[in-house]
Amino acid sequence: MKNILLFLTFLLLFTGCSQKNAFFAFDMDKTKELSVSSLQSSKIVSQNADVRGVFSAIYLNEVYPETFNEHEYFFIFIYLKEAKELHSAKDGIESSLKLTLNSKSPLKIKKLPKQNQFSHLIETTNNWSEYYMVAFEMADKLNLSLKEEQSSSTATLKYKKE
Repeated sequence: MKNILLFLTFLLLFTGCSQKNAFFAFDMDKTKELSVSSLQSSKIVSQNADVRGVFSAIYLNEVYPETFNEHEYFFIFIYLKEAKELHSAKDGIESSLKLTLNSKSPLKIKKLPKQNQFSHLIETTNNWSEYYMVAFEMADKLNLSLKEEQSSSTATLKYKKE
């Protein structure tokens, strides 16, 4: 009798617990799932093997195929120890930080504020990263590279087109 009472007490305690478990936080909408699967990052490393920053990108054509379909679009966010702008010949911005897709320069680079229309695609935004939307010509393969000429460092992200 004592064992049955003890068993019923534990059963009552465990059934009274919350229905949330570790997986409730993974309930994502389709856009969030696509952005998480598309997000790639690479360290920017100097010749001395010092980490100088982090380069991350989300392939927007995969996340929003109905909106981004005439060019290859990427949401880029870059953290560097020494803040720099992306080189943009069209906008007259000279920088040692150059972004290419398959060795071709971007058609358009738009610097975005810290809070922007793509902020919901990433978990965190911060004051020390720079955010950009970048457009390239359509391509069969997607090798996105960020080169910092001062450190002779190149960070490359490879995407598969579906």
